[in-house]
Amino acid sequence: MFDEDIVPYQVEVPEAQLRDLRRRLGETRWPAQIPGAGWTRGVPVDPLRELSAHWAARFDWRWWEQRLNSYSQYTTVIDGARIHFLHIRSRKLNPFPLLLLHGWPGSVVEFLEVIEPLTDPESGGPAFDLIIPSHPNFGFSGPVTAPGWDSMRIARAYAELMRRLGYPRYGVQGGDFGAFIGPDLGRVDAGRVVGVHVNAATMGFIPYGHVPEETAATLTVRERKSLARLGAFLTDGGGYFQIQGTRPHTLGFALADSPAGQLAWITEKFHDWTGSQGALEDRVDRDQMLANISVYWFTNTGGSSAQLYFETLHSPALPTLSTTPTAVANFAEDVAIRRYAEQMNTIVRWTDFDTGGHFAAMQTPDLLVTDIRAFFAELLG
Repeated sequence: MFDEDIVPYQVEVPEAQLRDLRRRLGETRWPAQIPGAGWTRGVPVDPLRELSAHWAARFDWRWWEQRLNSYSQYTTVIDGARIHFLHIRSRKLNPFPLLLLHGWPGSVVEFLEVIEPLTDPESGGPAFDLIIPSHPNFGFSGPVTAPGWDSMRIARAYAELMRRLGYPRYGVQGGDFGAFIGPDLGRVDAGRVVGVHVNAATMGFIPYGHVPEETAATLTVRERKSLARLGAFLTDGGGYFQIQGTRPHTLGFALADSPAGQLAWITEKFHDWTGSQGALEDRVDRDQMLANISVYWFTNTGGSSAQLYFETLHSPALPTLSTTPTAVANFAEDVAIRRYAEQMNTIVRWTDFDTGGHFAAMQTPDLLVTDIRAFFAELLG
């Protein structure tokens, strides 16, 4: 195989791995906890025990595997890393290529509900060819063997991927770390990236350090809520970031050996980042969440995916102003604030939503799709 070869790929988890998962879940040693603490100290044992039992006995991985394999998938080697990606071509005339970028703790599973509405929309407006990669160190791309894979390096790899696929111009959409990589693509491949659409945006879209009282007084009600959520995250919700950003190898032992540990590590984020109304299963499809977690488990990338946090905290690269037209879909649980986003990005569209959370493609796919299509319809004319 030559370095630029693009090789067809199918997801095929051996039956022995499924049996091993069920065995490990059945032999979990559950921790003692402070009674009545709820979610204030992390994941409570009772709901996780129930979720674990569902994962072991009722969750159907083969159904999700078949769904993934209903789409064309490939791998290619770029800059020494294997890149896995879905490539779904639209049946409409003159589709526009769109790169969809997941975050952590996401995967390509995150986008399953938006594929058909973006590739083959029922109404007028743009239709897209979709390219959905698994980031290096994530999922079916697998772990890399060298350091340095920060968002800028990933962005350069994806610019090369789009060149190999023959797309002279394309758009980008991303959330969470996808909202790091997407704007970086707008910087490193500005001549070909027509526009960048983000949700769950943080770095480059939020204030850094203390916001003076006189500035805070000029914020809108919505912006003050975003600032309060950001403050709560920095004081009480960012422990996982510090651990993954400083000691990913230590954490990796637990995530590689214990599916219950991997389950808890990701379930906490789905609970905390999808809102506070109703039970978790009312905010996000439980089996889709478990399919996403299963990708981490079966590929043993729970620990390696944490490397992106380490690379982010230790990257020497400093972001520069992006001149690429950028749109922000700011869902109810997001923390982006426009005046700060405009310091590093060329914002041409900003949509505040009163619903939705961090995993917009899973929670509110219709709203996300509508905003993506409206943005690129404006750009493409």
